[in-house]
Amino acid sequence: MSTPLVLGIETSCDETGVGLVSGGVLLGDALASSMDEHARFGGVVPEVAARAHLEAMAPMVRTALQRAEVDLADVTAVAVTAGPGLSPALQVGLAAGKAYALAAGVPLYAVHHLAGHAAVDVLDHGPLPPRCVALIVSGGHTSLLSVGDLARDEVVHLGDTVDDAAGEAFDKVARLIGLPYPGGPAIDRAAREGDAHAIAFPRPLTGPADPPWTFSFSGLKTAVARWVERHDGPLPVPDIAASFQEAVADTLARKAVAACADQGADTLLMVGGVAANSRVRGLVEERCTAAGLTLRVPPTRLCTDNGAMIAALGDLLVRADVEPDPLDVAADPRARLTGALLHGARTRSGAELDRTDGSLPVA
Repeated sequence: MSTPLVLGIETSCDETGVGLVSGGVLLGDALASSMDEHARFGGVVPEVAARAHLEAMAPMVRTALQRAEVDLADVTAVAVTAGPGLSPALQVGLAAGKAYALAAGVPLYAVHHLAGHAAVDVLDHGPLPPRCVALIVSGGHTSLLSVGDLARDEVVHLGDTVDDAAGEAFDKVARLIGLPYPGGPAIDRAAREGDAHAIAFPRPLTGPADPPWTFSFSGLKTAVARWVERHDGPLPVPDIAASFQEAVADTLARKAVAACADQGADTLLMVGGVAANSRVRGLVEERCTAAGLTLRVPPTRLCTDNGAMIAALGDLLVRADVEPDPLDVAADPRARLTGALLHGARTRSGAELDRTDGSLPVA
């Protein structure tokens, strides 16, 4: 092929995702989920997820290759999620990535899961601006980041959740009011029949003395639990769902828009599974429009974990001529996001990149 073809593998949680990207274009992808196997536990069981990844990996790779109408021999690089995530699940994906890279004789990139979420938007909207604010909101993460060139620049953490992530809170509140797992889609559906202003749930850490970019959803979850305990008679599930969802959406939108103003950014990138929530999308878009900001959100099907996002990030790294990882690279289930690669970016000459502007440091 005239341009690099990157195979991306994602197994950080309960989805086995495979994607193929070349020159910023998604050629084909495949996704298997073990969500139904975890439903009776009310959450993801790491060992169950790992076994499901083992069973799904080869079929998903074959399916993605078929959809892209390419062969493994056409692949020029492999990118795989190496952290953060569930340790047993990450180990399966990383082992597979190493095996495919070794079999094809191509370089391996061990990438950060959250950087992949940011990179997937490039497939739909093209290159990111020189600097933007990213709101990553999912089942395990709720973060505000300052993002530039994903392949070369340092990713700067503005703030994270100090307890429950937004998606985790959705799951827990759904359980409280008798809705199924996963809670995000269930609450979104129930909320359509409810009144978002029926119950005055708090907006966590939005006071003038609170840390501006820090999130906390444990207290909001507890506020829902206390309201449910005090209520007599049948629960007004749609009103509870709508009011809780509004509190989450309002909190996310307030902080994200304020972060853009603080950073002098005119673009907000919103990614992660909770970005698929209709009210979160709608309210963030409304607030961005009022503030004169451009909102970028990937297509709904690419908001949740998938292989396309990892392939997209790998494609950026290959095109930026970043040095790949050795085959003995290790997974890091608790990896903090500082850049696309878990272990730092280097050019193929071996020199470290200057993480402030993507150039080489002056000798």
